[in-house]
Amino acid sequence: MSRLVLSSSITAHVPVLVSHAGERAGVRFLEFFTANIRNPNTRRAYARAADEFLTWCAEFGVPNLAAVAPLHVSTWVELQMQKLAAPSVKQRLAAIRHLFDWLVVGQVVPHNPAASVRGPSHTSRTGKTPVLDPSEARRLLDSIDVSTPAGLRDRALIALMVFSFARIGAALGMKVEDAYTQNRRLWVRLREKGGKQHAMPCHHSLEEYLHAYLVETGINSDPKGPLFRTIGRGTGKLSTHALPQSNAHAMVRRRAQANWQPHVSGHWNHSVPKERRHPGKRGSHGQPCVNSNNTIV
Repeated sequence: MSRLVLSSSITAHVPVLVSHAGERAGVRFLEFFTANIRNPNTRRAYARAADEFLTWCAEFGVPNLAAVAPLHVSTWVELQMQKLAAPSVKQRLAAIRHLFDWLVVGQVVPHNPAASVRGPSHTSRTGKTPVLDPSEARRLLDSIDVSTPAGLRDRALIALMVFSFARIGAALGMKVEDAYTQNRRLWVRLREKGGKQHAMPCHHSLEEYLHAYLVETGINSDPKGPLFRTIGRGTGKLSTHALPQSNAHAMVRRRAQANWQPHVSGHWNHSVPKERRHPGKRGSHGQPCVNSNNTIV
């Protein structure tokens, strides 16, 4: 019975070429995303690329998974370059290359058709991020109505990204206990990509905003709960669920556009040299800016 359920589930959740290759190929395909990739953003992006490529192959007339050839991969890459930027195409090609590597190791296909396909060249020495000066950042933070839990949360979240250079993923992954007092100062603990953990003292404004958020909403009594939470439907109060990135994206975009920034897309990052972005080397006065590359998905 479990075998039938597994087979049915695989058929419903994998591309046609994979499901036609059999149950073993379907299991190996799903394991690539569940067992091999830990980052949820990478998993989502790679799954989208794999699904689009294999669906295109089926529509193009490729009879089975083993028949996918470098010609198919290179043709698909050329089509992607007509509508996507070079970094996006390189990411999608990497997804296909890693997927077929995984299938080759699992003896599902005899070779990797993407191994010999070159992606587009792309080199960038300067960022395209429009930087906000301190007065603009102050204007954005001061414009938030903090008479509600949502306002307190939004001000604290934006201030955290402004003053600590935190990625939105790291900020939303924080628990209440990750904002803690040490030597009479408030510190924050961020868990970054690759399992790296950064701890840093808060800028005095960030300390004020976080303290107000923790105390006035009462979540300081739940140290194991998420720091930034959704608002309960119809209650206006914080729930026990972590704020999703899509909701945070919409919030930042709404706050910024309501203020003054028609060019703001809601993606926050910092255009500063890499050495200044390291928590141990940067000062407490970072310049906030808006980026469309990789901060909010």
